[in-house]
Amino acid sequence: NHPRTGGVGPAGPASSPLDEAALASAAVLFRGFADVSRLAILAHLMLGEHRVRDLTEHLGLAQSTVSEHLRCLLSCGLVQVRAQGRSSVYSLAAEAGIRDVLVAAEELLAATGDAVQLCPRGEAEQVAVFASRVVSQ
Repeated sequence: NHPRTGGVGPAGPASSPLDEAALASAAVLFRGFADVSRLAILAHLMLGEHRVRDLTEHLGLAQSTVSEHLRCLLSCGLVQVRAQGRSSVYSLAAEAGIRDVLVAAEELLAATGDAVQLCPRGEAEQVAVFASRVVSQ
C-alpha cells in the first residue's frame, strides 16, 4: 500500500478502500501544481534559491502575488524558507520529487493527447504547456 494514497501507488490499487485523509492530503499537494504562476515559481526555484524580490523581478508579478503563491507552496510542503538578514530565501523542499511529478505529468499529457484541452478548468492548457517547458529545462 502506498502510504499517502491508502493503497494507490506504483503497485496499483489495493484491495482496501482508499484513505480519505490521505486523498485529502494529496489534493492539497496537487493544489500547489494547479496554477501557472506557482509552476513558474517552482521552475525558478529548480535553478536555485530565490528571494521574493528576485522572483518578482523574474516573473513580472506583484510582490503580494508572489508572496501569496509562496504561502500556498509552503503549506503544500513544496518549498521551504530560511531567513537571510532581513530577507526570506526560498528553495525547493524536494527537488527530485517535484521534477518526478512534472515528468509524470508530461508523460500523462502525451498519453491523453488533446483530452486536457477539454478539461473544464480554463487554465488546464496553460498548465500543460508550462509543465512541458519546465521538464525540458
